[in-house]
Amino acid sequence: MAFNWTEVLIQKINPEFENLLNAHPHEAEALVAAVTLSLTALLAVVLALLAKKQFGGGQFSVTPTSKFSIRGIIEIFTEATMGLTEMVIGENGKRYTSFFAAVFFFVLLNNLIGLIPGMTPATENLNTTLGFGVFMFLSYNYLGIRENGILAYIKHFMGPVIVLAPFMFAMELISHIVRPLSLGLRLSNVLMGDHAVLSVFLDLAPAFVPIPFYVMGLFICFVQAFVFTLLSMVYVALATAGEHEH
Repeated sequence: MAFNWTEVLIQKINPEFENLLNAHPHEAEALVAAVTLSLTALLAVVLALLAKKQFGGGQFSVTPTSKFSIRGIIEIFTEATMGLTEMVIGENGKRYTSFFAAVFFFVLLNNLIGLIPGMTPATENLNTTLGFGVFMFLSYNYLGIRENGILAYIKHFMGPVIVLAPFMFAMELISHIVRPLSLGLRLSNVLMGDHAVLSVFLDLAPAFVPIPFYVMGLFICFVQAFVFTLLSMVYVALATAGEHEH
């Protein structure tokens, strides 16, 4: 496992971690990813509190901020998320804005951690990204059942032709089961490749040369968070659509 500051922190807290690292490296990677996720969640809470402070101690205003600030950044991405949800899901997409904004920011923050020298992003670990994929799988199925009812939702899996219903149900079931895996693999593999390239150039030339790769890494962090969120929106749109829309 590549060196990172989270590993050093865990070793300082629990010296037994080094034995786990030597005997069970995969379990150690999962632990480091879990700690990184926790630190990211803490960072998200701090940013939320700072943004709330800029709103005036919780007195939220409908007027957009007129200066560059954390609040302004959050407003920009939230408005973009709102527009995207309405475009993908439809008129009712606005009510999912906070959900998808939270998903986007959480994935993005975890991706950006990989740009810090000596840190490995939690989203590089397959356990983390599969966890994200399973979360979205459970979320869109729950939303689909809540929107249409369980019987109508299951009917979506069977297609319009009764004769082909068993075959269509099996195909749809396989397609849905694969979705968490595809979401997880896409996110972890891309981040792993980007982090590996950046690490190589940091080792070869720590100054100036890695700058273009930092820019590329920043772009990839945003794109992967966007792709993950967009695909999640598509799954929710398909799950919550009425029968006449399928």
